[in-house]
Amino acid sequence: MTDEQDNQPGYRIVKIELDERSLAPATADIEHERKIAIYDLLEENYFKPSGAGEGPFELYLSNVERRLVFDVRRAGGEALGQVHLSMTPFRKIIKDYFMLCESYYDAIRNAAPAQIETIDMARRSMHNEGSDILRERLKDKIEFNENTARRLFTLICSFHMR
Repeated sequence: MTDEQDNQPGYRIVKIELDERSLAPATADIEHERKIAIYDLLEENYFKPSGAGEGPFELYLSNVERRLVFDVRRAGGEALGQVHLSMTPFRKIIKDYFMLCESYYDAIRNAAPAQIETIDMARRSMHNEGSDILRERLKDKIEFNENTARRLFTLICSFHMR
């Protein structure tokens, strides 16, 4: 987070909800990942929707007809608008990210530490790439920092995790 963002506490998400109907069925590990991403996101984030003024904000995420919907509200529920984002640009990176995650979880059980570290580095790199795509696609609609983008990318992936 930049110093400028540190000094703007009104630009943050204080509540986040995922549309349960949009989520893929989850294993215990996947549900755990979702909860961690939400917890981490609420602990520290920078979120500044264009033209919304100061927050804090609530964010409701859903997946409707292959589009990710960011339903942004002011804390307390006042609707500020929705941003619809096509999932098409994310398909390949999410698929590749899942393959790396599977390899990582398998490696944790069976591989040497050096192999685990190599797979984890590739997984983190893919995660960074996904969060960069997210920031680029939303740059004129919602501004957020790298950590917020990473956590939001995790939540976006959770709509496809099985």
